[in-house]
Amino acid sequence: MFLGTSPNDVYRNRFRLRRFANFLKIIDEIIAKKGDCRILDVGGRMDHWAALSDLWGGRNIHVTLVNLEAETITDPRFKSLAGDACNLHQFSDNAFDLVYSNSVIEHVGNWSNQKRMAAEIRRVAPRHFVQTPSYWFPVEPHFRMPFIHWLPEPWRVSIVRMRACGFYPKAGNEDEARTILSDASLLDFRAMATLFPDSTIEREKVLLLTKSLIAVR
Repeated sequence: MFLGTSPNDVYRNRFRLRRFANFLKIIDEIIAKKGDCRILDVGGRMDHWAALSDLWGGRNIHVTLVNLEAETITDPRFKSLAGDACNLHQFSDNAFDLVYSNSVIEHVGNWSNQKRMAAEIRRVAPRHFVQTPSYWFPVEPHFRMPFIHWLPEPWRVSIVRMRACGFYPKAGNEDEARTILSDASLLDFRAMATLFPDSTIEREKVLLLTKSLIAVR
């Protein structure tokens, strides 16, 4: 579900740095009101936070990371749990102040799963900051290839069987190809607005094109 290479390469590009700075504004608002901020990072990993520690350091935050597998963490401000982004049953309503999720909702499967994940995010905290790549940006970020996500599925299957694409290896057969293609289901503005009806949907732009969508509440 969560892909990457070097933390600095993945987490410190100019878009992510600007995005994280906007996220910190929400954290600071919460800390100003109550003195600390309890954050749930759905799909989070410690290397993401470590790569950006110069930005959030010094703040009174407590972060719970939920991913497919738990990881070992030594920083007492963080804890890591194995869990399902679509079923956060281990957490009560408003158990956190803020939910953060970066490039995850497109990886949970079909529309039904995306609705379940969005509903859980809205349930467990009064505020959230949820980013996902935009369907209408011409370069598909996971395949790192222009237009592939707009092509008919048989063409896409042929492409991933012919070559490795972005984060994905070359598919060895039809089943592997379709499994790769099902890993990410990109969303557009109307879909995000439907998933998060009480949020502001912000557009992150590159050369007037929407690169990412961010649901903010």
